[in-house]
Amino acid sequence: MDIEFVRSRFIKHFDGTTGSIYASPGRINLIGEHTDYNGGFVFPGAVDKGMLAEIKPNGKDKVCAYSIDLKDYVEFGLNEEDAPKASWARYIFGVCREMIKRGVDVKGFNTAFAGDVPLGAGMSSSAALESTYAFALNDLFGDNKIDKFELAKVGQATEHNYCGVNCGIMDQFASVFGKEGHLMRLDCRSLEYQYYPFNPVGYRLVLVDSVVKHELASSAYNKRRQSCENVVAAIKAKHPEVEFLRDCSMDMLNEVKGTVSEEDYMRAEYVIEEIQRVLDVCDALERGDYETVGQKMYETHQGMSKLYEVSCEELDFLNDIAFDCGVTGSRVMGGGFGGCTINLVKNELYETFVTTAKERFAAKFGRSPKIYDVVISDGSRKIC
Repeated sequence: MDIEFVRSRFIKHFDGTTGSIYASPGRINLIGEHTDYNGGFVFPGAVDKGMLAEIKPNGKDKVCAYSIDLKDYVEFGLNEEDAPKASWARYIFGVCREMIKRGVDVKGFNTAFAGDVPLGAGMSSSAALESTYAFALNDLFGDNKIDKFELAKVGQATEHNYCGVNCGIMDQFASVFGKEGHLMRLDCRSLEYQYYPFNPVGYRLVLVDSVVKHELASSAYNKRRQSCENVVAAIKAKHPEVEFLRDCSMDMLNEVKGTVSEEDYMRAEYVIEEIQRVLDVCDALERGDYETVGQKMYETHQGMSKLYEVSCEELDFLNDIAFDCGVTGSRVMGGGFGGCTINLVKNELYETFVTTAKERFAAKFGRSPKIYDVVISDGSRKIC
């Protein structure tokens, strides 16, 4: 992201003076999909693409915000009834309100922001935006009295209360806590986390965007959550200690196979296996065993495609291309129904893989996929 460009837009749209610049990243998730609401583990990392915002208190009781990418300007107050109509501005407003609820004396400010997180690719541009402003407001108005976990929860609460998205904590957590050269294993039940070195010498992480709009159909998402809850209820009748699928084994699942639907069984089988895969990948990374990491990624894709049924034709096709090209690991990333595959590619195979993916995908679907190289980077921070 270009700091000088954001600063030039800020100077142009406000009073010619400058403020402070803050940044937060988007994220990838190496493995661990649909495990968060089942009390399991996720394994995200912050990326070198995100949001950049310049902010300066203006001595007023309102926020004056300019979206550089959308070329849109909005002003709003800081009371609940002042919520702006523009959807992008509701993220900033929501963060202001959530910080105020936590005792931060937020005052009016001028701000301009821009991002280079690819939209619709499942890299969490909204979480990057929320984390940028939560971190900045804590620095400018809160004397840094809110800890990082609470900043992540501010972003999550903004989604819930002001943007109508009942998301988990992973995206905001990864954006705030990101650490260069490390992935993070987050226990979604206890919120304990651990950094794991991720320095795959000889490999590259590559996202291949199917350019299928990944709108996670709420009905499909809710149906899968319901399937998981149905199985937990059945197992809990025999094992009262069980709270989430995270607490269940395949033996427990097989005990209730005759009392749950075939579909519910498949959904639970995927989740139980996926939670174990996250732990297996952590062990493999500690050994520097990237071949096992890649194998587990392929297993996740098969589970998401055949058991959880959240892939699509385009993503399955990209996964097949990766396998045909000898790519070490590949899977659909994110909730599914579109978006990207994430691929662990040996350096010497990179050019062949990218060229083949573009050519074969275009021949079949009439359009080229987008390619994004990924570097694991730091989380929310003040730039200057």
